[in-house]
This record gives sequence, structure tokens and C-alpha cells, in this order.
Amino acid sequence: MLGLVLAAGEGSRLRPLTFSKPKHLIRLLGKPMIQYPVEDLVSAGIKNIGIVIGYFGDMIREILNDGSRYGASFTYIVQERRLGIAHAIYRAIETGFLNSEFVVYLGDNILSDGISNFIRLFQEKFSDVHILLAKVKDPRYFGVAILKDNKITRLVEKPREPVSNMAVVGVYMFRDPDLVERAFKSLSPSWRGEYEITELIQWFVDNGYKVTYSEVSGWWKDVGTRESLLDAIYLLLDRIEQRVEGEIRGEISGRVIVEKDAIIEGHVYGPAYIGHSAYIGKNVKIEHYVSVEEFTSIHSGSLTRSLVLDHSRIDLSRARLVESIIGSYSKILCKREFHGDIKLVISDYSEIEIL
Repeated sequence: MLGLVLAAGEGSRLRPLTFSKPKHLIRLLGKPMIQYPVEDLVSAGIKNIGIVIGYFGDMIREILNDGSRYGASFTYIVQERRLGIAHAIYRAIETGFLNSEFVVYLGDNILSDGISNFIRLFQEKFSDVHILLAKVKDPRYFGVAILKDNKITRLVEKPREPVSNMAVVGVYMFRDPDLVERAFKSLSPSWRGEYEITELIQWFVDNGYKVTYSEVSGWWKDVGTRESLLDAIYLLLDRIEQRVEGEIRGEISGRVIVEKDAIIEGHVYGPAYIGHSAYIGKNVKIEHYVSVEEFTSIHSGSLTRSLVLDHSRIDLSRARLVESIIGSYSKILCKREFHGDIKLVISDYSEIEIL
């Protein structure tokens, strides 16, 4: 079975973070986001994986390389014009990579329980298409499936009216790439100018092919917005186990990961992640649900429910950083005795001084 990870999008809803990198390379607990679906595929026994790239594609290729460090072999497919998920799949068929049954995994999706069981069900049922569904509160931001008698009857992309609360998760399994190609060639771009994955799957439903589904029981996160990025951090931290490889000169409490060569002189309250070679000063309090990525130094202040990306420097005095995302290689300096909460979302290489 082949794997296909889609990572060509611009991540416009995550700007300004995506002005200088693709969202798939934003680090979450020490890993670029795209590594989570890659590891998921490998753990399911799928090691021949295509990566569809476009926006900042060279950066993705440079970071992931040939896939050997993950126990996989990567083939890169370029989607020059971002014309939707169905078009990205077609590009992988058109280039000759997809020539047998395959699973598509969106590069910004994370599933708590992985996909191994779903792949087994797809193969046992001998389905033509197998998709994953999850209940959501607001279906307007997702493709959704309408069910009747435990069968999919219709799929709708981002419905303006709530026709179903069953969102289509960003994992899709297909038996025959020739049928997928035939289905794609019957499509027209939607009002968004894209070839929709929901329309591709609808072709299989309408033409009497076996389209099955599984409902995701654990959590699933589509990391497309700032809010969902922080949600992903919270969910990932909720499942960590304590691991300390760095140097503790201060105090840690609760479940905390401290990577190699990190130094903690202040206080860290878990769940929290302290990356490789990070420094937490003696006048710092890291509260719950914080991910401090590698080579970042924090010299004063408090942080909670925040993501601080790599190589950043923070000196907050007595201020408290809340629900914030700090880009790589950024600097925040508070030069006065400021008491209170600060909420920031800043891009890479930013500098902020509070005078």
C-alpha cells in the first residue's frame, strides 16, 4: 500500500507564521507538523510515501530529505497550482507514483489513535473508498458526510447550512488509482476554484462503488488556524509521559519533557515541553500547556498555554504571556515593570520591545 501526504498549501489562515515557512514545518513538541502523519503512516506499515509539495516546497524537501530517518522512502510530487485535494491526488497519479491501493493523509492533520486500525478495516471490507468521520460542533469549516442507514449518501464541502455534523477527516483510502483518475476527469472546479475531495468521493457513491467509513473515537485536529494550532499543542501535551534528559537546576512539577542539553533554572509546571538546548531562567515560570522549542531562551516572566518556536529569546520582566504563538528567531523584551497578561501572535524574525 502506498501513502500520500499533502503539503502544498499556503496556510493563509495561519499568517503571519506562514509568510516565511509552510505550516507543515511549524514545530509541535520538537517535531515539524508534517512528521506526525508521516510517522502515522510508517507505524501502519506504509513506507513508500509520496509528498505533494508546492508553497515553500524546497524547504519541506530539505527538512524531510529522502525519508530514511523515518524508516521510509519519499517521492516528491510538485503541485504548482494549488487546485485542491482531488487535484493533488491526481498529480500523484499523473506522475506515475500512485499505481496501487493508497491512503491520502493531509499534512496538517493529527489523529490521537493513528490510522492502523482504519487501514485494516478498509482492506478487510475490500472497499473501493474508505473515509474517516468525526463529529464536530461547527460543520461550516469542513467537508461533511450525510448518512442514511449507516451508509454515505452525500458529501458536501463546507456547507453554509448545517446538513450534517459528521466532518470528513483528512485521511482517505482508495483501492484503484485508475478509477480515481476517471472520477477526477469528470469533475469541474467548485466555486472556490478547487477540485474538491468531497466531489471526488461523491462520484464513487453515485456510481455504485463501495464507499465505507469509520468514525474516529479519539481526538482529531485539523491544524489550519492559530486557534487549532494551540489546541493541537494542548492535546499533544495531554498525552505525554515524563522524560527528562536536560539539566534541572530549578524545579519541575507534573508531566514535563525536557530534551537533551536544555537547562531549567526556574519553575516548570506540566504538562509542558522544553526543547533541545532551550534555557529557562531562574526568574521564569512556565505554567501548564506550553511548548518551548529548541534553542529558545526565556529569561524572565511567566508563560501559559503558548507555543514558542525555535531560536527565540524572551525577557518579559513580570509580565505573563498567554495563549500566544511566537515565531522562530524572534525577540520579545519588556523594559519596564509591567504586571499583567500579554497575548501575541508574531511571525519569524520579529522583534518587540515594551517600553
